[in-house]
Amino acid sequence: MQAEKIHTVMKILEEEVGRLGVPIVTEISRKKRDPYRVLISTLLSLRTKDETTRKAAGKLLAKAPTPESMLRLSEEQIRTLIYPVGFYKTKASVLREVCRALVERHGGKVPDDLDTLLQLKGVGRKTANLVVTLGYGKPGICVDTHVHRISNRLGYVRTRNPEETEYALRRKLPPRYWIPINDYLVAYGQNICKPISPFCSQCRLAPHCDRVGVDRHR
Repeated sequence: MQAEKIHTVMKILEEEVGRLGVPIVTEISRKKRDPYRVLISTLLSLRTKDETTRKAAGKLLAKAPTPESMLRLSEEQIRTLIYPVGFYKTKASVLREVCRALVERHGGKVPDDLDTLLQLKGVGRKTANLVVTLGYGKPGICVDTHVHRISNRLGYVRTRNPEETEYALRRKLPPRYWIPINDYLVAYGQNICKPISPFCSQCRLAPHCDRVGVDRHR
């Protein structure tokens, strides 16, 4: 894909996401910009469908709206509140450890920089970038499997993993698209640009896409 086409692509994606809807963590952040809520809901969302995350996050955050209140819950109580999110037992343990670190090392505040966030257990670059961008409104690019796959499929970048994709996009993508690209490509990847056999016949991006790595499509 030619670099100058990115503005056309992003405009199309913006229109499509208006129809498809934004990812659950973005939805939660729009109700109330709170780095803690973004952090907790993102940790819950890993390998979990949005509807399951929505219910679990709602129940958990109603009982534990702060790191301090999370620590007042037992691990078993957290498990019950977040079930059936993926790996709910492991996540219950991680949530308590993260909140303990926030209280003991950061005065109950969620850090606003990537390096410090990455020191928290269970927090990778995807989670850290969502906290920085959606929780604090600071510049950043969240790259998950959808962003990595579609950026390469379009031919906009040539990278081997999400971390390489993040750095490539930081160099190449106009800053005004840094925050929304995750919303756009997650929604598009979940509904149209599937990992296997994407719906190219329904895709408005088809005229601008190099279809890198696409062996078959619908």
